[in-house]
Amino acid sequence: MPDRLRLTLAHSPDPDDAFMWWPLIGLEGVPAIDTGRFDFDIVTDDIESLNAAAAEGAYDVTAISIANYPLVKSQYILTACGASVGDGYGPKLVAKPGLSLEDIARRQPVIAVPGARTTALATSRMLLGEGMRWEAIPFDEIEAAVLGEHFEAGVVIHEGQLTCERLGLEILVDLGAWWKRTRGLLLPLGGNAAKRDLESRGGPGTLAALTRVLSESLSHAMRERETSLAYALRFGRGIARADADAFVEMYVNAWTLEFGEQGEAAVQAFLAAAHEAGVLDSPGMVDFAHAGPVGAGRCDAAGADA
Repeated sequence: MPDRLRLTLAHSPDPDDAFMWWPLIGLEGVPAIDTGRFDFDIVTDDIESLNAAAAEGAYDVTAISIANYPLVKSQYILTACGASVGDGYGPKLVAKPGLSLEDIARRQPVIAVPGARTTALATSRMLLGEGMRWEAIPFDEIEAAVLGEHFEAGVVIHEGQLTCERLGLEILVDLGAWWKRTRGLLLPLGGNAAKRDLESRGGPGTLAALTRVLSESLSHAMRERETSLAYALRFGRGIARADADAFVEMYVNAWTLEFGEQGEAAVQAFLAAAHEAGVLDSPGMVDFAHAGPVGAGRCDAAGADA
């Protein structure tokens, strides 16, 4: 087994993901934490592109939409840390002023969504039913597209959740609030996934050791919040620091550090409900990689013979 593993870690170019993972590479090219036997190359791309790349097994570790998990389950396992969870809030169905949810349900206009594989779309389809018509466009174009002539409504994610009303859009439904009101559950939006073959490539315990390092990156980032926010602002597409701070507060929290039983159950319940609604393939049982003890997964002489 190799003494060290060089891994690609892909995340969306957004403040919350950047906030979480900068300690793995550091601000000056030197990791801010002990990364064990792992070295990381960071790749950024929008979440829909990462969802598609995961279907090809492109990256060792990658952000994915929870709705994409059934399609990539054979290659990836969700890590117990690194998730984006909406606890009574989430992506928002927005529309031009004057339109109501009843108007949308009756007229069934084409709705702009941030990707065919996103949790935002899957949740919207459960809300609006089989009659929903949609078109996927880049997530950062949705607000302008709805304010323009092409779309009457759209589903906004990322910082659009904070800025949509200021731009003149009306929020018809907060999908996370709707999910909690109707199901009593957290809405698991995004997850962090690792390639299952890391166990064979790096030896038994590699996934546990990797999850431990990822957890330590999160913990360090949260302890060094001001440094992390300053770095995260590089990925904010011009949003104000206060908005970046609020966005990170929403999606880098206790659920991000550890799904826990409640979070893991919410993932299983969401995917089962989406399957029952005919929106997603059946995921079967969802499994998670949990952090091992310090030193787990080391490939030394003694471990190689164990």
